[in-house]
Amino acid sequence: MAAMVRRQRPRRLACWALMAVLLADLLALSDTLAVMSVDLGSESMKVAIVKPGVPMEIVLNKESRRKTPVTVTLKENERFFGDSAASMAIKNPKATLRYFQHLLGKQENNPHVALYRARFPEHELGFDPQRQTVYFQISPQLQFSPEEVLSMLLNYSRSLAEDFAEQPIKDAVITVPAFFNQAERRAVLQAARMAGLKVLQLINDNTATALSYGVFRRKDINTTAQNIMFYDMGAGSTVCTIVTYQTVKTKDSGVQPQLQIRGVGFDRTLGGLEMELRLREHLARLFNEQRKGQRAKDVRENPRAMAKLLREANRLKTVLSANADHMAQIEGLMDDVDFKAKVTRAEFEDLCADLFERVPGPVQQALQSAEMKLDEIEQVILVGGATRVPKVQEVLLKAVGKEELGKNINADEAAAMGAVYQAAALSKAFKVKPFVVRDAVIYPILVEFTREVEEEPGVHSLKHNKRILFSRMGPYPQRKVITFNRYSHDFNFHINYGDLGFLGPEDLRVFGSQNLTTVKLKGVGESFRKYPDYESKGIKAHFNLDESGVLSLDRVESVFETLVEDSPEEESTLTKLGNTISSLFGGGATPDAKENGTDSVQEEEEGPAEGSKDEPGEQAELKEEADSPTEDASPPPPPEPKGSAAPEGEKTTEKDDGEKPEAQKPSDKGEAGFESVPPAPEEEKKQKPARKQRMVEEIGVELVVLDLPDLPEDELARSAQKLQDLTLRDLEKQEREKAANSLEAFIFETQDKLYQPEYQEVSTEEQREDISGKLSATSSWLEDEGFGATTAMLKEKLAELRKLCQGLFFRVEERKKWPERLSALDSLLNHSSMFLKGARLIPEMDQIFTEVEMTTLEKVINETWAWKNATMAEQAKLPATEKPVLLSKDIEAKMMALDREVQYLLNKAKFAKPRPRPKDKNGTRAEPPLNASASDQGDKVIPPPGQTEDAKPISEPEKETPGSEPAGSEPLELGGPGAESEQKEQPTEQKRTLKNDEL
Repeated sequence: MAAMVRRQRPRRLACWALMAVLLADLLALSDTLAVMSVDLGSESMKVAIVKPGVPMEIVLNKESRRKTPVTVTLKENERFFGDSAASMAIKNPKATLRYFQHLLGKQENNPHVALYRARFPEHELGFDPQRQTVYFQISPQLQFSPEEVLSMLLNYSRSLAEDFAEQPIKDAVITVPAFFNQAERRAVLQAARMAGLKVLQLINDNTATALSYGVFRRKDINTTAQNIMFYDMGAGSTVCTIVTYQTVKTKDSGVQPQLQIRGVGFDRTLGGLEMELRLREHLARLFNEQRKGQRAKDVRENPRAMAKLLREANRLKTVLSANADHMAQIEGLMDDVDFKAKVTRAEFEDLCADLFERVPGPVQQALQSAEMKLDEIEQVILVGGATRVPKVQEVLLKAVGKEELGKNINADEAAAMGAVYQAAALSKAFKVKPFVVRDAVIYPILVEFTREVEEEPGVHSLKHNKRILFSRMGPYPQRKVITFNRYSHDFNFHINYGDLGFLGPEDLRVFGSQNLTTVKLKGVGESFRKYPDYESKGIKAHFNLDESGVLSLDRVESVFETLVEDSPEEESTLTKLGNTISSLFGGGATPDAKENGTDSVQEEEEGPAEGSKDEPGEQAELKEEADSPTEDASPPPPPEPKGSAAPEGEKTTEKDDGEKPEAQKPSDKGEAGFESVPPAPEEEKKQKPARKQRMVEEIGVELVVLDLPDLPEDELARSAQKLQDLTLRDLEKQEREKAANSLEAFIFETQDKLYQPEYQEVSTEEQREDISGKLSATSSWLEDEGFGATTAMLKEKLAELRKLCQGLFFRVEERKKWPERLSALDSLLNHSSMFLKGARLIPEMDQIFTEVEMTTLEKVINETWAWKNATMAEQAKLPATEKPVLLSKDIEAKMMALDREVQYLLNKAKFAKPRPRPKDKNGTRAEPPLNASASDQGDKVIPPPGQTEDAKPISEPEKETPGSEPAGSEPLELGGPGAESEQKEQPTEQKRTLKNDEL
């Protein structure tokens, strides 16, 4: 019995652990009933939400528009976002920040920083010596980093989503350009963290667009691969993506559609903004020519004038997409001088001729990275606002060689809809149809290290090694493990970008540092000294490229093995618990597989991903260091035998995302002999007297970030607190403005009401003068001292005025309600009296109401008539300026009391059961009354002598129906809830309809 209890305890503990996990999920679910997505473009953003009852909806901003300008205005005492900030760009261009995403993850010497200064010279950029980055210097007191400005905008987008969803939102999916590197992606995540957002995923905008396209065309996807090219030209950049749609068989959901990113090409600076800047320069030149003889200043030196010209250039670009020419005109451009000039589409195309020549570039890059030809592309679909320019479509159509370009997708909202679908899929609050997304690595990542080798006896030299960790266009998310076998002491290795030869010289300069991180390991030698009798299996570094495309080093371990005697009796309780939990989650494996499961997962994960494709010469070196071939180079295993450690579908999952639990991976011996059946347990005991014992020692890791240092935790906390203080200040300001507006509106409305006849009728001259004097005094105070008044003072003033006018407003409102309420009361009294009269005319043999019920109704009717007449007479004696005694709430109370009694009787009549009539001695029925209907004749009976009509005669037992009363039961006499429920239980099939003349 004791042994049985010991065997059951781990299973019981595992069940409790599972229940705790489910409870934690439910608690988390209660706070995340809505999720959002933010499609963060260069010029504008789109926000979408999913909440119960609202599937995938674009959020409207405060101006009821579906897209919001990515613009922030920062002043000393206030902030503006979206359309409000865009309108402030003319008045205060220095404090209005736009296109600040181009500075994310960039150091001060980056060419994009110099380009931003040239495009927007009105902004003063400061230098941060700690991170070698820039920040916006609005004033000596106001300075914000690009991450902080982005955090403000993300917080504003969340407020829009919460107002639209009418509930708090914390989870979000944010789109980023596909060409963002590690530093830029980490900058976006830091901005979201400052804003208090939980980022479910950073999704590439081209991937989100492809997902939206596939979700709404799920039925068109089959086993035949379809290659679609998306050409996305937005305001700031251009991205061309080749996507393959195909149905695949998944382990959990069966056959599901899948999109796979096959190729990506991009141009970081080709977009609508550059076209607008060319137009702005053209308009500035025309304006200077018009004033050439007036010795006027150059318009380019006036930031406000240049902001007006940029806005006009944006409008002009849009109009010229549909017209051959248009008149540009700005009133009071500079020095109160108006500007007007005609611009043709041909002039616009000449200005941007070199830009249009760059249109086919991303297409060629995408084809090269996908190793495909144009013939394999079925359709080219346009995305992004700048693709509406006719010349862009003309050049692109010629470059792709298609008959037409696809325009069957919402070019502005596709990315936002795809991102919010992914947000719903990642959230625990929603269940969506699965759609497999396989994104691709744009920039390869490798590991570099140097070790000492002995080429000849006594001659040592250093050998530099490179191992590709994540290859170009390889899928992610993925987890990878690299094993270092020839180190027994502390050492360093480096994580860098791989071959970036596909980037041009200018793109490489914009890209920034190609070195990511230096990893310094501490404790390697100590781990070897700790296990001298164990065989070393190397130093294993676990890497993770998550769903957001951000690389992280999870942990570094020193692994040792030795052979020990197999003694099942010494198995610890924790080991039993682990085995039990594994079995609960489907990890049923043979004892041998369980013993070696941890060992096998390391060997399965070791080696670089996609290494043989880009650098075939490095594969042998990798095998030497990692003790295992690359995943892609290994042949597919044959079908596993029954009872193996893991099914074949789990091996595929491990290759794709690397998230398979270690205990479920097949052992080395299982892979070597896949086709053989595992031996019987008796044979196993004979063949395997010893088992492998693995010891894992955690190695200390020190990371030195080389591309762009992240904000330290204390700096991040200070930035988050600074932004929180600004948000609270904005909320307090909005509350104060709301209180001031309410007070001012009350003063003007009340002053106007004092001269209306209905208000003069119920007030004296003295009362009106008193109220008018208080209103004028408050209005003067608001004009003189209201600007410095607090929110509490404004609310207090409003409360005083409302209390002063409360009696006046009450008297007017009561008189407005009297006609309607009194008319309704009279109508109810008349109908109730007619109903009571009809009820008393029912013959005694057919009477369904008791005398007590009818007397009660008559009493209520009489009391209501008496109250009405008395109250109206008393009200007639009172002057109109006094508080009335006839109150609308009292009228409604009387109506409710009377209506309750009438409804009770009506319900009783509706569900009444007719009494059966007894037969006479001759077997014939008694003659019915003359006014009875044909159906009534078969129901009414003459009661026998000595029996009242209310008592039921003894009759043959009837077949009871559900809910019917047994024969002989007495109905309740009093009109209470019990009686009502008693009557409702009578079967509706046996109800008798009363005729009009019986009521």
